[in-house]
Amino acid sequence: MHRIVAHVGLPLGIAWLILAMGQPAVGEETFRVWGRMGGTEILVHSGTCQSYLLKREQHGLLINVGDGSCFSALADAGIESLDWILMTEHHREESSGLLTIDRSDPRLANTRIAVPEGERDLFERPADFRKWYPTLGDRFSVYGASYVRPLPTPIVVDHALAEEELLEWEGLGLQVVETPGHSPGGVSIVLRHDDYRLVFSGGLMHDGSRMSNWFDSEWDYGFAIGVDTLLESVQKLEKVGANQLFPAQGPSISSPQEQLAAYREKLTEFRSHYIRGYPVFDATQEQRDPISQPTAVPHISKVSEHLYKLTDAKSGRNFAIIIADSGKGLVLDCGLFPESMLDEMVLGMREHLGLKSIDAFWISHMHGDHFLLGPVLKERYGAESWTLDMIADRCENPRAYDYAALVSAYGDGFDGMAIDRRFKDGEVFEWEGYTLQMDWMPGQTEFGCCLWLEIDGNKVAFTGDNLFGSPADLEQDGHEAVVARNSAILAEGYVFGSRYLKELQPDIVMGSHSFVMPDPEAFLERYHEWSLEMVRQYEGLLPETDYEYLFDPYWVSAYPYRVDLASADQATVKITVRNFRDRPQRHRVELQLPPGIQAEPAVLEGEIPAGEREVFSVRLSVDRSVDSGSPLIIIPFDITLDDRHYGPWFDFLVRTEADEAGE
Repeated sequence: MHRIVAHVGLPLGIAWLILAMGQPAVGEETFRVWGRMGGTEILVHSGTCQSYLLKREQHGLLINVGDGSCFSALADAGIESLDWILMTEHHREESSGLLTIDRSDPRLANTRIAVPEGERDLFERPADFRKWYPTLGDRFSVYGASYVRPLPTPIVVDHALAEEELLEWEGLGLQVVETPGHSPGGVSIVLRHDDYRLVFSGGLMHDGSRMSNWFDSEWDYGFAIGVDTLLESVQKLEKVGANQLFPAQGPSISSPQEQLAAYREKLTEFRSHYIRGYPVFDATQEQRDPISQPTAVPHISKVSEHLYKLTDAKSGRNFAIIIADSGKGLVLDCGLFPESMLDEMVLGMREHLGLKSIDAFWISHMHGDHFLLGPVLKERYGAESWTLDMIADRCENPRAYDYAALVSAYGDGFDGMAIDRRFKDGEVFEWEGYTLQMDWMPGQTEFGCCLWLEIDGNKVAFTGDNLFGSPADLEQDGHEAVVARNSAILAEGYVFGSRYLKELQPDIVMGSHSFVMPDPEAFLERYHEWSLEMVRQYEGLLPETDYEYLFDPYWVSAYPYRVDLASADQATVKITVRNFRDRPQRHRVELQLPPGIQAEPAVLEGEIPAGEREVFSVRLSVDRSVDSGSPLIIIPFDITLDDRHYGPWFDFLVRTEADEAGE
C-alpha cells in the first residue's frame, strides 16, 4: 500500500496529494498515480522511458510514449480517449511506440501527435538522416556519423510544438519551452497552477544532476556545441522555477532548482576539461613547431638531417617524410592539399634533398584526411600503403562503418583504398638502415598507431592526431578532441595511449597537421593526467556505474553498417555485443525488421563474460514481392541487458535498390 502524504511548501488553495513511492520498476504493466492537482491526475508508466499521463475524467494527454507498452494500460487508468501525445524529443526509446498506435482502438482513434518544431523532419523524414553515401557536412552528423536516432518509419505529425506556445487542453495550459542539448530540437512542457510549476523535461537531465547519456549531446568534433546548448537550456529551465521535474529517464526530481544549479556547475567544469588542450586556431608558428628550419623546397621544412615536414604556412595539412641516404623516401600521412602541390614538393625534394623514390606511405589512423593523396602516391610514384592491421579495413571499406571522418565522406572520388602491408602491434622492421616499430596507440580513435624510430640522434614518435601543442607552455596538456564516434572509449583510448607515450619517452613527438613537439616529457605527463581526469568527469556525469554504456554509441554494432541487398537476395551481417561490466552480462538484442526483410536469427540472446565482446552472424534476406517501404531501411537493435530494457538505441542500414547510376 502506498503512503499518502501532503506536499510540503505548496501555496494555499492548491489541492495536491503526492504518493510517496520508490523508483518505478522497469516494464510495469500499469500506470501509477504520482499525484493530483485539482481535477487532474498525473500518472507514470515505465517502459523504455518514463511516460506521463495527464488525466481529466476519462480524457488523457500523454507525454512521451516510450515503446508503446503504456497503451495497453490506458483502460486500467480509466482513459476512454487519449486526446494528445506530446513528444519532448525524437529518440527511439521515447518515440518507438508511435509506430504501434492501433487506430481501431477507440481510445486511440483520434489521438493527435505533437512533436518539437525543431525535430519535425526527424519524425516525418527519418531516412534523410541516414546516408548510404555520408559526407562530412551531413545535417545532424559528426563528420558524416549521425548523432540523431530517428524512427525507422515516418510518422504523421499533427502539430509542431513551438517556443513559448501555450497548448490548451481540458482547461489546462501547457507551455512549451525549447530546451535542446540532449536532442537538437528538444522541448520541455511546463504545467502551471498558480505559482506551482511541474516540468516534463525529456532527456535534459537525469536525477542526481547527471546527463541522460553522452552520445546524444556530442554534436561536433570536440568543440562542445552540444554541451554549450545543453548549458543554455539548463539556465533557461532554472528561470522557469520548477517545483517538480519529470525527466524521460529515471525518477522524478523533487528538488529541481538545486539539481539544475548543480548540473550547470558540473557541465561547466566538464567543459573546461573537455575542450581541446591547446590553441586550435590561434597557435603561433613557434607553438606549432619551434625547431624546424626552411629549405629550398616549396612548402617543406627540415626537422633534422633526414626528416622533413610541411612548413607552418601549410599547417592543417598532412605530410612528413624521411629521406634515407639511399634517396628512398617514407611518407608519414598525406592529405588535405592538392595533387599539384604534392608534385611540386616531390620535384623540389628530388632537386634539393636527394629524394630518388618513395617506397611507402604510412597511415597513422583511420581518418580520411591522412591518406586522401594515397592513390596518387600509389599510381604516380609507386609507393606502397602501410598501416597497422586493425586500421586497414577502415581504410579499405570505410562505408562498412559508422565512424566519423572516414575517407568516403570526403567526396574526393574514392570509396576506400587497398592497404599493401599490414603490421602487427609491436612489429619491428628494418627500412633503409633504420629500425622502426609500429605500435597500437589509441586515443582520439581506437584505430590509430604510433610509428617510432631513432633518427638523427633523437627518438622520434609519429603520433597522428592524438595530441598537439607546445610542450613549453605549462598551461597546455595537448589533448585533441574527445569524440565517441571515433570509437574512443577513454579508459582504453586516451588513457592507454597517453600512458604508452609516457613510457616510450620520445625526444620529439611529431603530430600530424604540421606539429612538432620537442622535449615532451612534462607535456606527456600533463596529457596523461588529463586523460585520467576525463574518465572521472564522465563517471561523475553519467548515471550508470559503467559509464561506457552511456558514452559509447557502438556497444551493439553491425558489420557492415551498410548492408547491400540491391543486387543480392542475401547477405551476412556480424553483430557485436560488448560487456563493459566486471561480471557476466545477459543480453537480448532483437532486430526490428520491416516487411520484406528477414533475419536468421532475428533475436540474439545469451551471456557474455565480464569485459568481453561476442560476435554473432546474422543472415539477412529480402523478399522483393513485399514493399519494405523505402529502398534505404533503418534497422534498429531493440536492446535488453539483464533486467533493463534500453529499447531501440542503435541501428544499421540495408538498401534494396541501387541509385540510378547503379551505385
